Amino acid sequence: MSLLSDRQKEDLHKSMLDYLYANNFTAAYNALKQDAATEYTPDPKAKYTGLLEKKWTSVIRLQKKIMDLENRNSALQEELSQAPAKRAASQSDWVPRAPAAHVLTGHRSPITRVAFHPQYSILASASEDATVKIWDWETGEFERTLKGHTKAVMDVDFDHKGLLLVTCSTDLFIKIWDTQNEWKNTKTFPGHEHSVSSVRFMPGDQFIVSASRDRTIRMFDVASTHLIRTISGHAEWVRCVTPSDDGKLLASASNDHTARIWDPSTGESKMELRGHENAVEVVAFAPPAAYAAIRELAGIPNTDRSKRPGAYVATGARDKTIKLWDTASGQLLKNLPGHDNWVRALAFHPSGKYLLSASDDKTIRVWELNTGRCIKTVEAHGHFVQTLAWGRQVVSGGKGGDAVKVNGDAGPSDAPSGDEKLVNVVATGSVDQTIKIWLP
Repeated sequence: MSLLSDRQKEDLHKSMLDYLYANNFTAAYNALKQDAATEYTPDPKAKYTGLLEKKWTSVIRLQKKIMDLENRNSALQEELSQAPAKRAASQSDWVPRAPAAHVLTGHRSPITRVAFHPQYSILASASEDATVKIWDWETGEFERTLKGHTKAVMDVDFDHKGLLLVTCSTDLFIKIWDTQNEWKNTKTFPGHEHSVSSVRFMPGDQFIVSASRDRTIRMFDVASTHLIRTISGHAEWVRCVTPSDDGKLLASASNDHTARIWDPSTGESKMELRGHENAVEVVAFAPPAAYAAIRELAGIPNTDRSKRPGAYVATGARDKTIKLWDTASGQLLKNLPGHDNWVRALAFHPSGKYLLSASDDKTIRVWELNTGRCIKTVEAHGHFVQTLAWGRQVVSGGKGGDAVKVNGDAGPSDAPSGDEKLVNVVATGSVDQTIKIWLP
């Protein structure tokens, strides 16, 4: 198949004929004219005169120019990759620092929770103003408000593919919203007998788990909205519930001063974590990437190389401390004092090196896990910081959903490969009614 159109062919033949004629290659000139069946009358003023030489030299000139530009380009790329901002954007040990990149305003009451979409630069925020707002965290732009709850929205969570959003409220209802279809509220079901404080998708996204002031934890089937199981044991308001990465354990935190570990398949209580002197606000499972640092901190010999999810949790409480626990033995591994007020939110750093906490002392603190030291305090908001979330973990150059890893799956052993990079972004929400986005 020829690359040239008929007109281009004719132009080429005529320029060649002109070249042969001008250089007295008479036999070749006649042969080409005959073979190409091209009519040509040499004319010093025709556009074909000297065209072949012109094209020939300009191609060489352009090639040189392209090479120069390519060299310049790679030098600039090199320079860019050395630039601090660029380095930090995918640096594996980046932590937030003031000032925040964006301050998102629009809610009319305190922010209770923020959640990142697992694939896109979307953030959902829940507020006591009974709404959920959707934002683009990269640009800081507001996208839409989800209305439906009649009282404070206490929690919000995306499923693992980001197709659905679940919310819960002090209006006793749990709602599911379809992110693919204009964020419509597709399901609403009564969750509990009292305020619903926490809701999460279980791994696999078939079930959700919720916690309430009615002292129970409940599991619902997403498709049918049926109640599957009610888990009782806490003596007071259950503030927070979260599943382990494999869904084989649940951790909960309560006003009864304890956190508990449960088996969601049976509802049995596996362990009670006692040691806080006030209501426990939050509990978070450590990602396997953090295990080595936690063992070093607790002086546990690193003979146990197991990476099973759910081995350790961190809790944050109104006694102003953060505590690290072994979920199998119930042993308190470490106490992290330092905040000057209630500890409200926790997030493990994807590298496994740090734990981030947010508090009513208006700060975010960064704790170095292997030493237990607070290495950084960020003055984050003008009022209590009630929620903090780390962005989605790994974005790959791959095919969308399959390559998205959830918090902590990418341990040092399976660090992100070339076409995957860590997304460094943190969001916080406060009683000051703002959400802040912290970027490199």
